[in-house]
Amino acid sequence: MGTCVLLAGSLLVGSAPASAAVLVVEKTFAYTCSGGPFSNTSISVKLSAPDSATAGSPFNLTVGLPALTLTTAATGATKVSANLTATVTGGTITPGAKEGASVTQGQTAIPAGDVIYPVAVTAGATGKVSVNPEGLTLALASAATAVTTCTTNSTEVLDVPIGTGGGGDQVVSYQCTLATTSGTDPAYPATVDVKFTPTMPTGAKTNQDASITWAGAVQTTGDELKVPTGGFPAGSKYFATIKASGAGAPATATGEAAATGTAGQSLTTLPTVTIKVKPTTAGTVTVSPGDLAFGTSATAPAVKCTAPTTGLPTYTFQVTAGSASPSASPTPSNTSPTPTKTTTVIVTETPRDDTSTTPTRRSSQTPKDGVATGAGGDAGPDGRLFIVAGSMLVLAAGGGGLLMRRRAAGG
Repeated sequence: MGTCVLLAGSLLVGSAPASAAVLVVEKTFAYTCSGGPFSNTSISVKLSAPDSATAGSPFNLTVGLPALTLTTAATGATKVSANLTATVTGGTITPGAKEGASVTQGQTAIPAGDVIYPVAVTAGATGKVSVNPEGLTLALASAATAVTTCTTNSTEVLDVPIGTGGGGDQVVSYQCTLATTSGTDPAYPATVDVKFTPTMPTGAKTNQDASITWAGAVQTTGDELKVPTGGFPAGSKYFATIKASGAGAPATATGEAAATGTAGQSLTTLPTVTIKVKPTTAGTVTVSPGDLAFGTSATAPAVKCTAPTTGLPTYTFQVTAGSASPSASPTPSNTSPTPTKTTTVIVTETPRDDTSTTPTRRSSQTPKDGVATGAGGDAGPDGRLFIVAGSMLVLAAGGGGLLMRRRAAGG
């Protein structure tokens, strides 16, 4: 094992390359190396991080590995495997071996490549997060037992200021694989770094869809994300999934957009999708990046990119109480129109004498003519007198006739 020699250290703020503008705090460390499959005896490793961290939220630490040389040509396709150990003040690093640059069969010269380590910032931390790199081992993923050991005794650290943050765009390292039905492809498997720039909803209400705009761009810090050599199947789509929690939100939600690209093309900008989340209670919804997929369905894609399970950036939005789910309007039991009842009132008004100012006085009076009532009234002799007189004449005539017949019989 070689001794540590710190060759150079430089701190750059606001000078990250344009292709990875989110990584703006950098520092370079020198290591001495020995043994294993690589012939390099000294290497310079660059650590990069965002210019501002947020207490209680993670950020990605990028470990930039230089070009390496294999002592013996690779016997098959594989990747560089790097394992960094570091002490972090104000946070916790997720340890373990990470895959870097790709290696093809027969290759000895390995290009530079990066690996990503999530760092979780301690809740309530203030000031800065300090990363002190320590040991580093290098190997080939296909033969991890042969290890090149690199060490440093540097007292230098990478400082990341803690700001107010809380969102923004961050880089996520995905492990992308090709569907087994698609055959083989030299571009896969791949470690692809994707920077997300989400737009969180404002004015979200309970029991209503809240729309999240999810945009992503592939970074140059990892492998390329390529369209398979056989191309995407007809009708393929890009599926972006997020994980959600809080305020009764569903555990996952997915947005989709058309997937385009020619066979072998490198994808640099991912389609922007709209992802809808329906919270059911008031509160805070927290979302983080999930898996990505390309194909005719999210469950059986041609290319699947799996998100890490820890160290993911998080984004939040607030939900306020809204109206309950609307219910259907009741249907009337009788749709026939109700008939309208009409009442007619006849009013008789007694005419007034327009020539007099004295109101007309109502009184009973015997009619002047018998014609009006059928009675005699005041017109003269009553008709009944004539009837009685006539009857008496008839009786007299009858009596006289009988008397005359009796005389005639007696003579």
